[in-house]
Amino acid sequence: MLRAASRFITRLAAIAIAGGLAVVTTAPAASAEARGPWPGRAPTATAVYSQTNATTGNAVLVYRRQADGQLSPAGSLPTGGNGSGAGLGSGHSVVVSDSGRVVLVVNAGSNSVSALAWRGSRLLQAGAPVSAAGADPTSVTIHGHLVYVMNAGSGTISGFWLTRRLGLIPIAGSTQALAAAGTATDSQIQFSRDGRVLIVDERAPVNVIQTFTIGPDGAAQPAATVPADAGGPFGFDVDPAGHVLFSNAALGTSSGASSYDVSDIGALTPNGPPVSSGQAAACWLAAVASYAYTDNAGSGSIGRFAVSSDGALSLTGTTVISPGAHPLDMAAAGGEYLYVLANGLSEIIGYRVTAAGQLAQVTEVPVPAGSIGLGAS
Repeated sequence: MLRAASRFITRLAAIAIAGGLAVVTTAPAASAEARGPWPGRAPTATAVYSQTNATTGNAVLVYRRQADGQLSPAGSLPTGGNGSGAGLGSGHSVVVSDSGRVVLVVNAGSNSVSALAWRGSRLLQAGAPVSAAGADPTSVTIHGHLVYVMNAGSGTISGFWLTRRLGLIPIAGSTQALAAAGTATDSQIQFSRDGRVLIVDERAPVNVIQTFTIGPDGAAQPAATVPADAGGPFGFDVDPAGHVLFSNAALGTSSGASSYDVSDIGALTPNGPPVSSGQAAACWLAAVASYAYTDNAGSGSIGRFAVSSDGALSLTGTTVISPGAHPLDMAAAGGEYLYVLANGLSEIIGYRVTAAGQLAQVTEVPVPAGSIGLGAS
């Protein structure tokens, strides 16, 4: 799929350049950067990102990450779009490519998606923001050159090719409908580990998980839908072994997490029963090595789970942030660090994951009030 995508991108760029297509960008693309698999090049910077979600001009907030996990503010960059000024109720409104070179962010207030890229020591816009091909984009995902966005307002997903010179280019025929169209309960979109399947979860009232296989042209096929095995599937992540791990905001009288395997054709198989954390409102999840962590918005805490080789979960404990922390998103970095956006404290708090899966705090930095989303490299 990626070889076909690369050939498509090369042909498309040649056509656009020959036709004199104008490209809006903050810096001209150097000839060296027009060659090679751009999203896969070695990262220039390791960093953690959030977004202001401001209605008068959204911006990405950048925090440099040191080798010991500490963060330092490194400024912000306008996305070229507008935020919604309110919570999005979703995970992954900001994501980073595996290489760390590309940052993607949704602009929910202007129904667009922006791509930013590191060029040397500078983070710059990679082309102009593009229409999300739907209303109220709240979550985005990337695998290689392929990008998909989830539009909560219209209940759809849509795909794009990421190119060096032209930024994001819509994929014809990639838009597909979600099960809960019009109810704004879509939680998150993310690729499987190998990029062959897209996964979307939708919480109450439908409580389903949908999978979309990706065709050779990059277009998502119609969804396969299964009921979630626990209420309120919300944030999720794919661990290094390929297990798909969900937070469940409504699991009995509390909340917790559940685990699935996903096949190449999008079939989901539960890896044992859901596991309760005994905490309230587990709304986001991040995987680090063989552990999974939920941030519990209602309890101001982090639930810690071990993930066995067959994907089964077991609760190992709880890390208390503070009763008023109200964590709203989380992201893993470097295979050993976990970062949490504590909305109630207007901070990003970072932890080192120990060999036993416990969390040792290493940093905290302020963020503007109202910031949402968290991505890391």
